[in-house]
Amino acid sequence: MKKEALFSEPGNKGSVHCRLCAHQCRILPNAFGVRMNNGGILYSMNYGDVIAEHIDPIEKKPLYHLYPASQAFSVATVGCNFRCDFCQNWQISQQDYRNVTGYGRYRSPAEIVAAAQDAQARSIAYTYTEPTIYFEYAYDIARLAREAGIVNIFVTNGYMTGDALTTIAPFLDAANIDLKSFSEGFYRDHCAAKLAPVLDTIVAMKKHEIWVELTTLLIPGENDSDRELRELASWIAAIDVNMPWHISRFHPQYKIHTAATPLDTLKRAYAAGKEAGLRYVYLGNVAEGSDTCCPECNAVLIERTFYQTALTGLADGLCGKCGTRIAGIWERSIQ
Repeated sequence: MKKEALFSEPGNKGSVHCRLCAHQCRILPNAFGVRMNNGGILYSMNYGDVIAEHIDPIEKKPLYHLYPASQAFSVATVGCNFRCDFCQNWQISQQDYRNVTGYGRYRSPAEIVAAAQDAQARSIAYTYTEPTIYFEYAYDIARLAREAGIVNIFVTNGYMTGDALTTIAPFLDAANIDLKSFSEGFYRDHCAAKLAPVLDTIVAMKKHEIWVELTTLLIPGENDSDRELRELASWIAAIDVNMPWHISRFHPQYKIHTAATPLDTLKRAYAAGKEAGLRYVYLGNVAEGSDTCCPECNAVLIERTFYQTALTGLADGLCGKCGTRIAGIWERSIQ
């Protein structure tokens, strides 16, 4: 469905300047993608065209410090503003919208919120592709979700502009941001993007008091050097030692067919995180390293076996053994 887009302004010779994401595209007349310049007006072309809709455990996002063991109603449309050659959801994120007719089915924002309520989901996750690309749709859903007492989550590459973030922030409760590397070269060569805007978004989300967790997918030989891991972990720690860092195992996918990430590499990254002072570091896509432990006494507070979660030592956000407050959103009403 076509809907007039937010964050645009007229450019030269009929072009439109899109200010939604950090690419800051100048879109020529009749240029067509997930956003189209039609007569000097920018339109979102994928509004409400749902390509994926599932009920997921919140741990799958992954968000480990937001209502553990709860359900998230996940929704996505087609498209992405990155071109990651290792994308795990490339079949829908990298689809060329110009060549697609009827891709997905229309679901109004009210229908999505009603479906989340029917599923007794605690949250709605805008995920699988990039929520910035379907910002207008996510924004309309998020406002209705807030009225219904449902938490809103972005699973994002973090490439939105400050204007876009400021607009969604009053309705956005949490985000998992893919911090794909700490190298500008990696972002340029593998994602067709830049690192700096992602770092800016992480800092800005913290200032907006949005709960943030980070995920880094480690690809052998690409973003897993000891130096890069130390620099990345130190940067996170300088922002907030309580910000969880998820280190995920890569499996061959899309255009990169190197071997899966060795477990030893994940453990090196884990050690780098702990040495930098991070209090919550997790391993992903493997069978270990996903429990939440008290950073003071090391008691196991939340046990996870893949997506099976048990709160064994956490009470009202506190360690049941030593009383240390554990960072996160454990129980609150959304006003």
